[in-house]
Amino acid sequence: MRILHVNKFLHRRGGAEAYMLDLAEAQRAEGHDVGFFAMQHPENDGDVNDDLFPARMELNPPPEGLAARVRTAGQIIYRPDARAGMDAVLDRVRPDVVHLHNIYHQLSPSILRPVKKRGIAAVMTLHDYKLACPTYQFLDADGKICEACLPGKFRNATRKRCNQGSLAGSALATIELSVHRATHAYDAVDALICPSEFLRTKMAQGRVYPERLVHLPNFCDLHQITAATQPGAGVLYAGRLSPEKGVDVLVDAAAHLPAGLRVTIAGDGPERAALEKRAADRGVVDRVTFLGRIPGQDLHQQMRDHAVVVVPSRWYENQPMTILEAYAAARPVVGSLLGGLPELIDEGVTGRLVTHDDPTALAAALSEVAGDPAAAHRMGMVARERTHAFSIDTHVRGLDEIYQRVVARHAAAPRGKN
Repeated sequence: MRILHVNKFLHRRGGAEAYMLDLAEAQRAEGHDVGFFAMQHPENDGDVNDDLFPARMELNPPPEGLAARVRTAGQIIYRPDARAGMDAVLDRVRPDVVHLHNIYHQLSPSILRPVKKRGIAAVMTLHDYKLACPTYQFLDADGKICEACLPGKFRNATRKRCNQGSLAGSALATIELSVHRATHAYDAVDALICPSEFLRTKMAQGRVYPERLVHLPNFCDLHQITAATQPGAGVLYAGRLSPEKGVDVLVDAAAHLPAGLRVTIAGDGPERAALEKRAADRGVVDRVTFLGRIPGQDLHQQMRDHAVVVVPSRWYENQPMTILEAYAAARPVVGSLLGGLPELIDEGVTGRLVTHDDPTALAAALSEVAGDPAAAHRMGMVARERTHAFSIDTHVRGLDEIYQRVVARHAAAPRGKN
């Protein structure tokens, strides 16, 4: 089968990109012909179709000047050069199915017009809540859980200034999703793949094509991650350093940990400088180590070296790859009692669940688990066994079934009725 994966970035920037690239490699190993479409970016992996990619669009920081900002705002809603690039790539690749990932803003659903015009089957993996929440995360300007926009009440994002407290940014996010919903911009997508049941439920509550929602968990490639063979020491956070991840709570929790129990933070992001200052202000700079972004194999070794991995998020996490990777490395996880995390963490068996935004509760759970490395290792071995249910082979087979179903539906539909 010829598959075209579509994502705004074509390098390992975050979980969505890692998922797409690892999936593509597995699909090629299964004999599929796989191609990509993205925007141009200096960090992109090389690709035979990159001469057809639309130009890079930089949103952080936003462009300078009123004219540039107005032009960029228009492209976020509808981007003609992205549509033209997709048109050309579809002519070159002639895919059987288009698999979409994060296309918001930099590509926009304008790229779906040529897909629909040709009657090509399309699926989309939902890595966040964008189609139901203008600002992706169900968080308000204060970083608190907010579902005011359900179902389809997007004006509340502007009223509450949910986009980092910015009236203009919140208004643009509201207009973007409102226009796309009103114009049925995502009608060309035949199946919306939800890695967690929690996300599927929220999409249904948001009236996002309920009949097209399909639950298919993410995968973990056990062949690439070796399990720890002995207990580790300390606490590891692995992920992006951004407000919704709750790393500030972890830094605060470090002040309540027993002497000698260290915290290692692997990853980078916009909050790094603020977090380093917070560690200094809290007097825990000698207990918290910032590694920055490290390669995947090094990260997996860090997981094996530590006793427990922590996911202190304050937003509705979907199904973090970090948890599955920690389990594959035979390490338990302490995470927030939010979103899709309870679907992965079996309380007291593969880890602990704690109230989000509570440094004291987080510290107590981390102290309990990491304070007994041998018991933590036993929990990790149970977690490792659980990852067999999330094997990449099982995931690829599940996707194949979804692909075949939507391709068959298109083949059976009268021309022009897809």
